[in-house]
Amino acid sequence: MRPIRSLEGTLLITGFALCFFYVSSQIHAFVMARAGLWSFQIHQAQLSDKPPENTPADDSKIDFALWSEKRIRAYKEALAMKLEEPLAVLSIPKLGVEVPVFDGTDDLTLNRGAGRISGTVGPGENGNMGIAAHRDGFFRKLKDIQVGDRVELSARAGKFVYSVEDIVIVSPTDISVLRPRLHSSLTLVTCYPFYFVGDAPQRYIVHASLVDSKKAAASGLNSAVQPTERKDMP
Repeated sequence: MRPIRSLEGTLLITGFALCFFYVSSQIHAFVMARAGLWSFQIHQAQLSDKPPENTPADDSKIDFALWSEKRIRAYKEALAMKLEEPLAVLSIPKLGVEVPVFDGTDDLTLNRGAGRISGTVGPGENGNMGIAAHRDGFFRKLKDIQVGDRVELSARAGKFVYSVEDIVIVSPTDISVLRPRLHSSLTLVTCYPFYFVGDAPQRYIVHASLVDSKKAAASGLNSAVQPTERKDMP
């Protein structure tokens, strides 16, 4: 009987060890998933001498339900790399999208968030800011976006609110979608079709214009900029 009890004890210890490592990995994944957003929010708090709105106590998580297995693996591997401070945080409340926006669109950047397309303006600048992300990752939910939906960009200069104007599908070589538009704007770019197997042949483009852009143009964007510390956003 002793050998059997010894074996049972060994199996029990092994089971506890596996459970411990599983829980630890889940905690690590959650913490790293929020790292980009937290670093941006903490930096904002340091500038304004106010505590960040979302601290590590925030229990929200990234919804991987629509992500491909390949993209989930790439995202978690990217989190092991050095995480620089994001330029901004992009959110689409209706779709439940919240993603840090880094500078550039290289593989590592797009594996860990969204990226500002080189040659386009930065957050808060007059012009057309292009932001790209993977269709099987953070931008998968763009398949459900509609004209009129609200898009928010929280940056050092404040919170910029946009409204979706149009959605188009173009070839990968069509860079005209990134040209400056009539008003200050935001252009979201991802591959299309969303569930295409392999390299997608087209690009899905979402154009959004700064809210109340006529007044913004006359006052240096101030009328359309919501300071990050304000709580009166509808």
